[in-house]
Amino acid sequence: MSLKTIGDVVRSLGQRFGDAGIDEARLDARLIVTHVAGCAPETALVYPEKTLSNEQIETIEQLAQRRLHREPVAYLTGTREFWSLPIGVNQHTLTPRPDTETLVESVIAEIGEDARDRALRILDLGTGSGCILASLLSELPNATGVGIDINVPTIEMARRNAHALALSDRMQIAESNWLDGVDGTFDIVVSNPPYIPAADIDGLEPEVSVYEPRLALDGGCDGLDAYRQIAAGLGGVLKPGGLAAFEFGIGQASDVCRILRENGHGNTRVYSDLSGIERVVLVKNAD
Repeated sequence: MSLKTIGDVVRSLGQRFGDAGIDEARLDARLIVTHVAGCAPETALVYPEKTLSNEQIETIEQLAQRRLHREPVAYLTGTREFWSLPIGVNQHTLTPRPDTETLVESVIAEIGEDARDRALRILDLGTGSGCILASLLSELPNATGVGIDINVPTIEMARRNAHALALSDRMQIAESNWLDGVDGTFDIVVSNPPYIPAADIDGLEPEVSVYEPRLALDGGCDGLDAYRQIAAGLGGVLKPGGLAAFEFGIGQASDVCRILRENGHGNTRVYSDLSGIERVVLVKNAD
């Protein structure tokens, strides 16, 4: 790669990614180049004439080859923005997705403005990178939260995120298989559990099927195993008047609501994401 400026390298790399059929090719190129250059992504737009060293060019090419093999950009840069927070990720965590911000948005909308002054307790089941819990705590300065995950390397990443976001004093991360090791009750319970039917995973785009952790994707034969486990124990952890929110996959709204209803949680409301796709179910516990 003989080009030397950020602008030139982004244009060239974006073209290569586009020719390879990669979605958002120019954005991916900008994120990779500015990551290596040690500057904000906006720098490629504001100061495209900024020059790169030979060593930086070489590193960019190495990352470009990995992206051309469809490794997610977030794994190449080690971070992904979620709810305007920089969330650290690696191969043990899912890449946070914009659709999941619907879960955070729906909870904030449901609990109301006065919730910022309350000492709420939040439980995040299958916390992964901790992005959902961190986002809620960033909006609720008097709240505390517990993030649960079964995978130790994932737990380590969530703890690093808590520290990096200065949330360690309010954000506890613990190991548990869903609700098995959870003590106490909570005002808010959230989860983005695995919901892809096992047989469908290999047919997904390689960024997901090859690189993302199967443990965080595989929802069993019908994609609903985690909801059954969570719904069965939800009554034991959700306070009277408490709120639970769960993300689900396309077309799963009625099944997830049915599972909740069968376990005594019939007061549900479904929220759609920005594309109009049903994405989150809220459960309000009786007072």
